[in-house]
Amino acid sequence: RGATVVAEPRRGYGQACLSGMAALDRPDIVVFLDGDFSDYPEELPALVAPILAGEAEMVIGSRVLGKRERGALQPQQRFGNGLATWLIRRLFNVSFTDLGPFRAILHATLLQLEMEDRDFGWTVEMQVKAARMGVRAAEVPVRYRRRVGSSKISGTLSGTVRAGYKILWTIFRHARRG
Repeated sequence: RGATVVAEPRRGYGQACLSGMAALDRPDIVVFLDGDFSDYPEELPALVAPILAGEAEMVIGSRVLGKRERGALQPQQRFGNGLATWLIRRLFNVSFTDLGPFRAILHATLLQLEMEDRDFGWTVEMQVKAARMGVRAAEVPVRYRRRVGSSKISGTLSGTVRAGYKILWTIFRHARRG
């Protein structure tokens, strides 16, 4: 059926996701993926399968469990991802292997999460809020390839530090709310 392109002049990953959500017309399931060619949209059926089977309300496409093209995840990304998922496991007692962008969630569940982050804390905010609410979550392995173009986040030292700080801050902020 194609796709609807939503123009969003304001900056930020989370802002783009929030604008996309505002344009939705009562879907059953919402799928997020990056538009930089790093995700494989043809894996969408496997991503939503646990939701359709009633086994999960949210599914994270795990780049850690799947096959990655060499160089697709930079060392700082692998380290940060590992640290963040370890903290989530320790603080929320929920096991994730990845904070990957390719994910599916029931629309009703997504609305209950009351997502707010307008930047690169979006994915971790979704996962920690879901953990706090007891959302049934699953992971499926997904392939991951090098992005087209350069990253404003992992492509620079300052971007990496800012993203790392934001992710850690988001985890600890939501851990304190409990």
